[in-house]
Amino acid sequence: MSDNPYEAPQTSRRSVEAVGVRSGSREDLKKVATYQKGILVCILLYFGIVIGQFLVPPELGIVLLLMLLGIALASMVFIFLLAMKVYSTALGIVLGIGALLPLIGLFILLMVNGKATRILKENGIKVGLIGANVSEI
Repeated sequence: MSDNPYEAPQTSRRSVEAVGVRSGSREDLKKVATYQKGILVCILLYFGIVIGQFLVPPELGIVLLLMLLGIALASMVFIFLLAMKVYSTALGIVLGIGALLPLIGLFILLMVNGKATRILKENGIKVGLIGANVSEI
């Protein structure tokens, strides 16, 4: 601490630089939280479709299949965007394409969600059931 009373206060390095994000910026940490919310919605909808398979008549199976395709495309986008912030570009492409595969896509969603949760917690951000509060970052 300086003896100069007119000197601007020093900020801690932890509050300026984000841990676990490739760029180290707080803006990218906010994007990680946003993309994680999208991934959590995709996981919820994925499980809803799987349960819905057993509850709807077989004639409506094509509707569920189309909904599952839409969820797979949305999850591919969120996985790619999130992986670009925390992994490399090449791994983001591979994980995004893997999200289109029926059961493997769910495991990729869960894996990337776990990584995002870990990064947010390392930066002191509380993560709940529906993700982190983006306004807290």
